[in-house]
This record gives sequence, structure tokens and C-alpha cells, in this order.
Amino acid sequence: MLAVLFLCGYGLLILYSASSYNGQVRFGDSAWYLKKQFFAMALGMAAMAGISSVDYHVLKKLAGPAYVLSLVLSLAVLLFGDAYNGSRRWLSIGPLSFQPAEYAKPAVILLLAGVVSGNGRNTRSGQSRRGMTASVFLAVFPIVALVGKNNLSTAVIILGIAMIMIFVSNPKYLPFLWMILAGIGFLAVFLSLESYRLERLAIWRNPELYEKGYQTMQGLYAIGSGGLFGLGLGNGLQKLGFVPEAQNDMIFSVICEELGLFGAVLLILLFLLLLWRFMVIATHAPDLFGSLMAAGIMGHIAIQVILNIAVVTNTIPNTGITLPFISYGGTSMLFLLSEMGLALSVSRSRSSRVS
Repeated sequence: MLAVLFLCGYGLLILYSASSYNGQVRFGDSAWYLKKQFFAMALGMAAMAGISSVDYHVLKKLAGPAYVLSLVLSLAVLLFGDAYNGSRRWLSIGPLSFQPAEYAKPAVILLLAGVVSGNGRNTRSGQSRRGMTASVFLAVFPIVALVGKNNLSTAVIILGIAMIMIFVSNPKYLPFLWMILAGIGFLAVFLSLESYRLERLAIWRNPELYEKGYQTMQGLYAIGSGGLFGLGLGNGLQKLGFVPEAQNDMIFSVICEELGLFGAVLLILLFLLLLWRFMVIATHAPDLFGSLMAAGIMGHIAIQVILNIAVVTNTIPNTGITLPFISYGGTSMLFLLSEMGLALSVSRSRSSRVS
């Protein structure tokens, strides 16, 4: 809980610094992004408190319907979704809009925890292991295919979550070989479907040669100018229209510029603390279902943090992945905090059993 609260507080502070210029220019209110993020955070905190107070075994019965809903919403995005900046990822209901792909992540974690734990505890036999791996693959494939059509990065995260959950529950390594090969094949197919995805590979190798490499180059300038302790909170220059949408995917570059290596390492340590707590919760969970839920959430946060920082530092091609609890995004914040509620529910169940 403390790690989550620190991350949320850190995120609001950095978000205001990164977004105040854009908010003033676009909406005449330097706190415009901060207010929307705070509202989503308040809803997320309420959801976290509510979910944490519920016995997580009740949620196992809702895993199937929740997953079906994620399929329906993802299909609706393809048919009726709103497009922003060339990406069709949002659904609008009246004045509210949200990204169903963010909801798909906790829905998949719940479903896979139920599928794997319901596949039997005896995972030592080869037949049981093959059956479990096949079940997970078949369960994940529909949502990965739907989400991957317009949001390849989220599809990769979902595949990563599935592999981590199988890895945690399976004592053998061989099944992961064909899963890795299948994942590589999936990426190759989806990369070839859209020419702009192949273009990103070329931009990644030589961002200075392409107009679309501008964001990457400006982000690297911000990181390089921060030094050890940064220019000071609020004193960054690249967020003043040089790094496009600095409050979104590239917010880590603002942290490096204003708080330097010190601020970046502090944030990474907070994430490591959170991941360590997930590991403790998973290890001491009362049953396999709870353990897999905590492991799935741990995998989700770890993958997303690693990919975001890798993108900002140009270690991998740009994929449009936000930094959990830090980047602007109401849907992401709401469902991230809901996942924290799931982890707290498992932890609470373990604590009550001990007492």
C-alpha cells in the first residue's frame, strides 16, 4: 500500500510538471491534465479499497464473464472505436472515453489464474503440463489477436503476462520454447500487416535520419541534459513543446531531465519495492489461484515498466507504452489501482489465515 501511494504521489508531482505547459497552451489551464488524472486516481483508489475488501475467491467465478466482456469491448473498438493520433484504441460512452485494452490486462490475469489453477495441481506429468500450456494459449489467443490489430504493445504485454504465469506454475522449461517461437511468429505477422510498424524498426536504428524520429531524439536530449541531479523540478526545457505529448509515453525523459539520475533511480527503486511485495504475496498466498494472480500482476507491472524505459532510452523501437502510475491516462490509472486491489485481497486473505 505504501509503495502504491508513493508512486501515485510521485506520479502526480511529475505529471503536473510535465503537462503544465501543454495544459496552458491547449486548454488555458496548467492543471488540466493533473485534475483529470487526480479524478481517475480517486476512482481507482475507491476501486482498490472495494476490491481489496472482497474475498478474491469470489472473483474466480467472474473471470469468465470478465474475459468475455473484454473480447466484446475489444471487438467494439475495431468496429466503432475513436481514433486519436492515428490509433483506434478508444470507446466513447457519452462524454467519457476509455481504452478497453487496459481493462483486458486484469481480465486476462483473472482468467489465466482460474484456468491454470483449475487445470489441476499435478503439473509434474507431461500430459498435464501440455494440457495446461495449450489451455492458456487458446484462452489468450482471441484477445491478443483483437487487441494486437490496433495496439501491438498491449498484445505483447498480454503475451508476456501469460508466459510469466505459466513459468511460475510449471516446473519444466521446455514448454516455453514453443511459446517463445509462437510469440516471435505472432510479432512477425503483426509487424508485416502494417507498414508503419516496419518503419519503426528503421527509425529505431537511425532516429536522426527520419522526421518521425524527432520525439526519440528530443527525449534523448532531455535524458542527457539532466546529469546526476537534474535541472530542478519544473525547470525542464524539452517538455515545452519539444518532446511531443511529454506527459504520456515520454514522461520518463522529463524525470531524467528535471530530477536527473537520482530521480530516475528513485523511481526504479519504488517499482522494485512494489515488485518485491508482489513476489512475497505470491509466495505466501493461501492457494494457487491467489499466487498466480499476484504473479500475473507482478509480471504486468514489470513488463510495462521495462518496455517504457527501454523505449524512452531508444533501447527498443517505439511502442507507445505508458509508465505505470506516472504517465497521463485515466483508464490506465483506474485499472492499475484495481489490480492493486486484487493483490491486496490476496495479501489480506493470507494475513487473516495467519492470525
